[in-house]
Amino acid sequence: MLIWIGFSLSILSLLYISRRSLWLAMTSAAAVLALFTLSTGEMLTVLSRTFADPSVLLIAFVVGIIPLIGGSLEESGEMDRLVENMRMGKRLFFAVSPALLGMLPMPGGALLSAPLIERGGEGVPNGVKAAGNVWFRHAFLLVYPLGSSLIASAKIASVGLYQAILYLFPAFLLTVVVGYFVILRDIRGKMSHEGEFSPSGLLVPLGIILTAPVIDVVMKSVLRLPYPEIGTAVGVSVSLLGAMIIGRIDIARLRKIAGKTKPWKYALIILAMFLFLHAFTLSGSPEALAGLNMPPLLLCIAIGFVLGVITGRIQAPIAVVVPIFVSAHGAISLPAFAVTYFAVYLGYLISPVHPCVSVSIEFFSVSMSTFLRRMALPVAIAGLLDLIVALFVL
Repeated sequence: MLIWIGFSLSILSLLYISRRSLWLAMTSAAAVLALFTLSTGEMLTVLSRTFADPSVLLIAFVVGIIPLIGGSLEESGEMDRLVENMRMGKRLFFAVSPALLGMLPMPGGALLSAPLIERGGEGVPNGVKAAGNVWFRHAFLLVYPLGSSLIASAKIASVGLYQAILYLFPAFLLTVVVGYFVILRDIRGKMSHEGEFSPSGLLVPLGIILTAPVIDVVMKSVLRLPYPEIGTAVGVSVSLLGAMIIGRIDIARLRKIAGKTKPWKYALIILAMFLFLHAFTLSGSPEALAGLNMPPLLLCIAIGFVLGVITGRIQAPIAVVVPIFVSAHGAISLPAFAVTYFAVYLGYLISPVHPCVSVSIEFFSVSMSTFLRRMALPVAIAGLLDLIVALFVL
């Protein structure tokens, strides 16, 4: 009985507090669950598994560095140069510009891509602008190896990051195609640009963005690393150094950028997430929930999607769904992980508590109902195809 009370209260605290702070919500949920279900010794085990695990600490470091890279590119004007030198049609610009900015998570990140869409969106309905901004800004979350949600989710599921990306790549292609031909179907024309095309303006910032995953892949392929996350940590460190050198950003300016981007918040989210995961695993909750004999399809697709909508996150639903699946059905396969992650992702895209949704609606002055009408068909198409695939892999 205590397990059910503790689990229910922890989920309630997670859902309520996550509307303001995800790291605080997951820390509170872990504390509530631990108080109801764990002994003092088990609580110490949860702490040691979180704060003494080099892999977890490295992931927290990586996720904390990434916003500094984005902030440095924005501060130096390199991100503006990148966008200015993307010479393409208007519809393609609507897809590419928010997707590129979405590769580097930043607080209020949708507000960085929204002005670009506004600048190139003359004559385009605001509902389309808002939907396109949210849809394409998050497309790379499915395959980008420096995306914090994907890094953490792969770690939770004990699957290889790059193997997971291979299985998620069809979902990424589906997302791009559906968004391009459904959300952006009525956009026509060419973009107008000031000045001549600058190859360096395109390649330099793009090179900084891509340096981290390239170093990560090379190090993991060539070296026998004691912890795979070392390659990722080196990659993001080199990317940050490159952004600072190109942008002539000294330590004083970097401190100001940190004040704006709050990188510690992202690192705390990772630590809090693993704190909750370890408390959840030791509490007996996964076994109790597995005893309900939920079909995998219900757990991974329906509940995963609903938790994505409710929390406006990806990591938190994965941290709940995957341990339950493992307790009931054994280790989660890569195909099963991919369809689960995609279901959570689709719920996250339309969540009212997802910050990018709220700031996009506000920026483009549209109602939530207008936004959801624009998103309903692409989400339904993608969700139906995910469900069909899940019938064969779950």
